[in-house]
Amino acid sequence: MSETGDTTQGWPSAVGAVARLRESPVAMVGAGLVVFWVLVALAAPLIAPFDPLATLQPFAKPGAVHAESGRTFWLGTDHIGRDILSRIVWGARTILIYAPLATASAYLVGIAMGLVAGYRLGWWDAILSRISDIVLSFPVLVLYILIIATIGASGLNIVIAITFASAPGIMRIVRGLVLDLRTRDYVAAARTRGESALYIMVVEILPNARGPLIVDACLRLGYVIITIGVLGFLGLGLPPPDPDWGGMINETRRMALAFPHMTVFPCLAISSLILGFNLLADGLRDISLRD
Repeated sequence: MSETGDTTQGWPSAVGAVARLRESPVAMVGAGLVVFWVLVALAAPLIAPFDPLATLQPFAKPGAVHAESGRTFWLGTDHIGRDILSRIVWGARTILIYAPLATASAYLVGIAMGLVAGYRLGWWDAILSRISDIVLSFPVLVLYILIIATIGASGLNIVIAITFASAPGIMRIVRGLVLDLRTRDYVAAARTRGESALYIMVVEILPNARGPLIVDACLRLGYVIITIGVLGFLGLGLPPPDPDWGGMINETRRMALAFPHMTVFPCLAISSLILGFNLLADGLRDISLRD
């Protein structure tokens, strides 16, 4: 049977870490920022004051009032006249769909590779490790650009690119954890009972490696959000006119000096969400070190 309370290097269980978030002010702040943006994304149809795609009043500054409806442009409008607040609100929904989806996809592939390489060893380990080394030898941003430029810019293709580029790094982390956990007594007991390799990897080893993987997932979510923002800024993100924080910065970067609100507010949105995931990861790490 798996030793649920035994995690590598003193890492707590996932449930215990979440329950003890209040012990870490840093984790609470991070969780608060993440929850804020999740709620914004969920309530986008209710809280967005305007249609994010509607052309209303070009170059309106923050606090300006729409001449026809009398409603306020709290964060101003862009060069086309689209309300920035509404686009940020709807952009939160976009980023919080594709970033977790891409991260989860990368983890599924990376965990599978890492479990097989670390438990099977031999030629399995050699082949999977060489594949990872080849992918990781490319600069990450260049790899993203090459993939997106080849297969086209879309939400699905962004997920594929991030999975392809991130899975090898996750594989290395999982492989290192498995190399340690495969020597534990509960794994030996499972072998003695005649359990299959798949059962041992998924039921005995993986749950006991979850602590470091949860922390890494929070950090990696921040990296993925940066990646999606950078791809949008480079014009390789979601096709317009869908609200995309990186795309919003790209579209208005030439007007940043005259109309800074067009780029500052999307930058703050990206930064705050990334900060939330990073603080959450730091808090979970602090909690684990106390055990």
